Amino acid sequence: MTKTNISRRGMLKGGAAFAAGSTLGAPMIWAQNIKDVTLRQFGTGVSNLNEVGQKVKEDLGFTLEMTALDTDSVTQRAATQPNSFDIADIEYFICKKVWPAGNLQAMDTSKIKNYDKIVGIFRDGKLTPESEIAQGTAPHTVGFTSGPDGTDFVQEESGWMTLIPTIYNADTLGIRPDLIGRPISKWSELLNPEFRGKASILDISSIGIMDMAMVVESMGEHTYGDKGNMTKEEIDMTLAIFTEAKQAGQFRAFWKSFDESVNLMASGEVVIQSMWSPAITAVKSRGIECVYQPLEEGYRSWGGGIGLSKALTGLERDAAYEYINWYLDGWVGGFLMRQGYYSAVPETSKNHMTENEWGYWFEGKEATDVITSPFGDPLAQVGEVRDGGSFEERMGAVACWNSVMDENQYMVRKWNEFIAA
Repeated sequence: MTKTNISRRGMLKGGAAFAAGSTLGAPMIWAQNIKDVTLRQFGTGVSNLNEVGQKVKEDLGFTLEMTALDTDSVTQRAATQPNSFDIADIEYFICKKVWPAGNLQAMDTSKIKNYDKIVGIFRDGKLTPESEIAQGTAPHTVGFTSGPDGTDFVQEESGWMTLIPTIYNADTLGIRPDLIGRPISKWSELLNPEFRGKASILDISSIGIMDMAMVVESMGEHTYGDKGNMTKEEIDMTLAIFTEAKQAGQFRAFWKSFDESVNLMASGEVVIQSMWSPAITAVKSRGIECVYQPLEEGYRSWGGGIGLSKALTGLERDAAYEYINWYLDGWVGGFLMRQGYYSAVPETSKNHMTENEWGYWFEGKEATDVITSPFGDPLAQVGEVRDGGSFEERMGAVACWNSVMDENQYMVRKWNEFIAA
């Protein structure tokens, strides 16, 4: 995600009065004051979208200024610049880096209207009571703190959350089936010499090394105790395998931004690579065949949520809670599910999708009409089904979550050596 600033300052001042009043105070006072509130949000480009800011202005009456940064910049800002933002739209795996710094405030779940409808993944780690919790930094392990002033993590639903969950997905490899011409079923295909010079992996160390681990296990080279928390020896071994492949010319490029991954795939320079769901959507919206390929070894998953700056107080904090409740009320979930993501409160999103869309994106059913992106571009035709099937099939096949390892500093240094090799 390239650094772009999406400013809401140019939007109409005043805004609509808060139609239904406020759960946080007298409706009259809220309507008078809320139009003067501006909240500064930053995060990655996958969810910091113009359309969300515009809808906030229409529905809640205040201004949301959004800045989209790459993952590493998001982490640095959340950990070191608490006065530069009001809302942090961040991924759960970076909580280990960010939360102990004390720059975010614990959030009271009693103020979250749909808290009881949040999927179990974010509450006890389980999609169903029978689910096994995947390796890596599962969101629930860093999702709760001990109290309003907590800088720790607790493993039970304490009533105080580090982040309020918003979106998540099961990630895999993107492929160009029209250029590959045969079935792809394993992560190990990323290093298949057949695709020499036409493969790519993302250059974000903490995510890229998880993709590498999926490949290494798929090749039968090693079985990790925890792919999300490797030993130094495992880090060395993993990167040695990929350095050898790199020096043999396996990789066309290493991408950092959403746009880079889209352009590599759409141009045909790359036929198999690390990808994110909206990038697949963007390629398909150009009329180019692109598949988010289900693989035998399962998915690498991630989850995102909204955090509040420690410095946020008063009316602005009330507005931020109103925004969070609005976020989980369904419109944003429906919008982002059309990019292939999942909402933390799926049932409210269903109210903002057609029966055809819900069937295709969530239930794994055949499309009964054309499926379009949030921007109206056709993605699937009648009779097509979503890559990987239903919500339960996809999220039930998560092998690991994005993570920050105990040996993170060592891993980053070795990663940089790999990129420079």
